[in-house]
Amino acid sequence: MGLAPAPFNAWYFAWFALTPLWILIRQQKSLQQIAILALAWGIGYDGLALFWITGVHPMTWMGVPWLASLAIAIFCWVFITLWGAGVVVTWAVLFGLITQKLNNSFSDSFIKVLIGAALWCGLETLWSHTPLWWPAIAYTQSPHNLVILQLGKLSGVNTVTAVIITVNGLIAESILTRHKYQNKNSFKSKIFLIASPFIILIISHLLGFYLYQIPVAKDNLAPLKVGIIQGNIPNEIKLFSEGWRKAIAGYTSGYQRLARQGVDVVLTPEGALPFYWEDVINDSSFYRAVIREQVPAWVGALKRNNRGYYTSIFTLTGSGKTYSRYDKYKLVPLGEYIPFESILGKFISRLSPLEASFTAGNSNQIFETPFGKAIIAICYESAFPQHFWRQAQAGGEFIITASNNAHYSKTMPTQHHAHDVMRAIESDRWAARATNTGYSAIVDPHGKTLWISAIDRYTIHADTIYRRQNKTLYVRWGDWLTPTLILLSGLLIWWSQIRSSST
Repeated sequence: MGLAPAPFNAWYFAWFALTPLWILIRQQKSLQQIAILALAWGIGYDGLALFWITGVHPMTWMGVPWLASLAIAIFCWVFITLWGAGVVVTWAVLFGLITQKLNNSFSDSFIKVLIGAALWCGLETLWSHTPLWWPAIAYTQSPHNLVILQLGKLSGVNTVTAVIITVNGLIAESILTRHKYQNKNSFKSKIFLIASPFIILIISHLLGFYLYQIPVAKDNLAPLKVGIIQGNIPNEIKLFSEGWRKAIAGYTSGYQRLARQGVDVVLTPEGALPFYWEDVINDSSFYRAVIREQVPAWVGALKRNNRGYYTSIFTLTGSGKTYSRYDKYKLVPLGEYIPFESILGKFISRLSPLEASFTAGNSNQIFETPFGKAIIAICYESAFPQHFWRQAQAGGEFIITASNNAHYSKTMPTQHHAHDVMRAIESDRWAARATNTGYSAIVDPHGKTLWISAIDRYTIHADTIYRRQNKTLYVRWGDWLTPTLILLSGLLIWWSQIRSSST
């Protein structure tokens, strides 16, 4: 499974990579053995998928000794790998406990598959509400299998997750029952069980293809020509005098060029201008350029008040007024703050040269712009579907994301782009992405990447996105599928137990 997401992009492995673990769990009686097997599988998946975190090394530019930097990088990798593997271990133990109480009939095989899918979706939902989340099973399909990702319009990311787990489970159950029940009626049931994963795979992709073929209407929609600046300022210099000069020069020049191309607004990355906002609007060359060109800009900068320090995106109007501000809500653990600081703070410092931890913004922010409400995310927030869902439900008409991405290896920006592709599909919105070092992009509501930047290259680009007000089933109802699966699983377990006790 670890080969499915970037950098390997073998997304098709996800459709059978869970099958061996499923079979082993079903054959084991010891919960300890089940937990060990699941931990090994989880480490394989999360360890490979999240290996990019080691790209924070070396941090000698921050004054961290080389060996200490290596130790910190390894600690981060091990920690987030084990945290992600916790989903798999918890799922395996609960799944093992429940299925051991069920019969081995063909009907119970389907019940077990339903239980497995419900548990996985429920646990991923639970983990996605914690401060640390990234490798959802569904993101293995992004951005390459756009057909199946269209199912996200129905009930969000867990729609895709449920289909992947179901197909894996049905393959496993058909293998486990291949030598059982040789009478004629059971043989027909066995054939149906063997065929069922392929039926589900085909039907789900046909449904996705149907949704994918629906034209992305542009008539009667308000176009918005967005200019994107990718500043390409390495972290090694970003927060020092050389980086400050390069940021002011690069973003001012890029803004002027885009404004003269006739864009409606300019989008910059997270922390594009690594200064406090008061300093930016206090007669900086960028601010003077905005006053002169009179084109609004979404500017990444820092904010401070009596509550703390924030990484923010500001809407600066063409007249130089601060129209709105969004403060980053999901902060990066260890990078922007230390979780359990009283304990971990003794052993590891924040992976940031800033002197103070950031403060999280409010969870219920609405980002108003001169062009209507926007769905906005800064960096790490792209991994949290509910963050986008809330804003889409509140009337967000398009997506803008601003990120740095310079901290890690080149694998991370690819995975980050994959998350934003999924968010565009789920909300049925156009998306504009601006990053410091790549990948900046334009994505349509079907998840098609219409333009993507090169990595580690200064880039400016102008493109048109469209404001949309329609609401997908997911935006209207949220993730209705997961509680439905859990409720249905509970009812079927109850029915199976009653049936067993009566025979």
